[in-house]
Amino acid sequence: MSGLTELCAGLLLYPLPLNRGRDSNVPHAPIRTPHLTPEDQKVALRNALRYFPSDLHGNLAPEFASELKEFGHIYMYRFCPQIDMRAYPITQYPCKTKAAAAIMHMIMNNLDPRVAQFPQELVTYGGNGQVFSNWAQFRLAMHYLSEMTEEQTLVMYSGHPQGLFPSPRNAPRVVITNGMVIPNYSSRDEYEKMFAMGVTMYGQMTAGSYCYIGPQGIVHGTVLTVLNAGRRYLGLDNLSGKVFVTSGLGGMSGAQAKAAAIIGCVGVIAEVDEAALTKRHQQGWLMQITNNLDQCIAQIREARQKKTTLSLGYHGNVVDLWERLVQEYDQTGELLVDLGSDQTSCHNPFSGGYYPVELTFKAANQMMHTDPKSFRKLVQESLKRQVKAINKLSEKGMFFWDYGNAFLLEAKRAGANVEKAGGGSLEFKFPSYVQHIMGDIFSLGFGPFRWVCTSADPADLAETDTIATSVLEDITNEKETSRFVKQQYSDNIRWIRQAAKHNMVVGSQARILYSDQKGRVRIAVAINRAIAAGKIKAPVVISRDHHDVSGTDSPYRETSNIYDGSAFCADMAVQNFVGDSFRGATWVALHNGGGVGWGEVINGGFGLVLDGSLDAEERAKMMLNWDVSNGVARRCWSGSRKAHEAICRTMKEQSALRVTLPHHVEDDGILDKALRK
Repeated sequence: MSGLTELCAGLLLYPLPLNRGRDSNVPHAPIRTPHLTPEDQKVALRNALRYFPSDLHGNLAPEFASELKEFGHIYMYRFCPQIDMRAYPITQYPCKTKAAAAIMHMIMNNLDPRVAQFPQELVTYGGNGQVFSNWAQFRLAMHYLSEMTEEQTLVMYSGHPQGLFPSPRNAPRVVITNGMVIPNYSSRDEYEKMFAMGVTMYGQMTAGSYCYIGPQGIVHGTVLTVLNAGRRYLGLDNLSGKVFVTSGLGGMSGAQAKAAAIIGCVGVIAEVDEAALTKRHQQGWLMQITNNLDQCIAQIREARQKKTTLSLGYHGNVVDLWERLVQEYDQTGELLVDLGSDQTSCHNPFSGGYYPVELTFKAANQMMHTDPKSFRKLVQESLKRQVKAINKLSEKGMFFWDYGNAFLLEAKRAGANVEKAGGGSLEFKFPSYVQHIMGDIFSLGFGPFRWVCTSADPADLAETDTIATSVLEDITNEKETSRFVKQQYSDNIRWIRQAAKHNMVVGSQARILYSDQKGRVRIAVAINRAIAAGKIKAPVVISRDHHDVSGTDSPYRETSNIYDGSAFCADMAVQNFVGDSFRGATWVALHNGGGVGWGEVINGGFGLVLDGSLDAEERAKMMLNWDVSNGVARRCWSGSRKAHEAICRTMKEQSALRVTLPHHVEDDGILDKALRK
């Protein structure tokens, strides 16, 4: 308790904490290359020092300048807490409100070394998904939360705690914005400069909104994606003996190994970072590791023939793996891969998100800092080689999709052959997983709904699992539930039952499932009533991934199946953020960037604390209904027939909901005739 009390005391100044530098026992973010001018460097240093009294500037200025020069950013390592960083039970936080304690629980989970990709750089996942920009911001935010009452709101500007401001009791307790840069200046180069100067931040999605739950979220999404890919491309529900090849075992992509094991297929995942491979193997998510391509191919053949489940990590570059699979086909006529994708961090390809095949991992990390122009060229050459191999295998019957990580977008920019003949600006030779696999699911209102038990007690999580399973089973058995919707519920019931067996919890006691509007509301109400009845010992935070029905406008991912010209418009995500804020959310967040990268997407999220009160139940009903209906209505207006079906059904169930419905043009000949005049 004393550790948490000290953590919430604000900045430690007199005396300053010992500067221990970087911890060699944890992985660290790649060195950034912001290309600051001498004047920019002064601004960056001045901005960092303004958190501290002027009599300390003489001590801190050389230290911060050294960090800026050596790492490309001022992280303020001196102020990194020595506490065991994890999600403590909510009762241990020295706060005046349950809401503030719940938010602290979520923040500390995002920075737990078991969860975070680069904990000392405050990066949760995706290579650059920041929780805060520096450790002074973290300490100030925790201090404000400890002091906050139910009539104050903490305002967060891209990691910076702007302060506590008076607000009504029913207002959000925290409002977060990350990366809200004027559009004409929202380029990657400008971002690197502004982040180094400490004035903006890339929060990814759930990193900067304090809602990450470890890789469980992406495990579940990957399970559903690959299952539905098997149904669409292979016509199969059972994927035993089918081979799925991909890359990446980092903060998000690491989920692919576990997903393969849960599905029962043969998953082969390439990764250049040995530490990431080792981490997933020690977790039990990777069944085997090899750095030998001959051995890798032999294991694929054996598992394929025997139809045994395998998650195999290849320690090497994915380009080598794809090219070897082409070579095997050329020499034997045997296609060893059925499904393919990629989860390298291509939203950040030149700063550690994608490693060129020509360089070792160590050499690449050095070159991206010392010779960024040459490094960029090697990355683009590597992307072209990867696409060439994928194209060859695709022609022979392998099905490939873009996982929304900007892989095809960056490949196109590199000059690779990925454009679809006669396609529009959003269409590539290969579909995104939203276009072909998850788009219909979003249109029906299904998306990644999640909750966190702030007691940190596994027994509470088990109780919520039982509640959620019961709710979904009840809806499945309702007469009006369609066959497609029943299938989605069935997949998620199976997921919940298997989650505990597969040891999905990393960090906080959390669970995720895909549910539609009806399921989300009923689960939230049932959990809240269980808290009131004492069946669950402490408040539960409900949330979702930003990657959802309504939360994200992203033309190359979440809204890539929007074809009415509005895919590049961000009204939906912004309206969602605003609407959640006055319908009952405990905190809300709006971000530039996430998934496909800076300047490519606007997304938002929320957290809502269920404490067993009637007020919490009403807030959950009001906010969750809006949080889903907003996106379904937009997708309906853009032309989705499934969204039209879903929103009409919801209007029948909710008399206060009235949505503008489109009248579809049934005969395109009318358009052609009119335009010829």
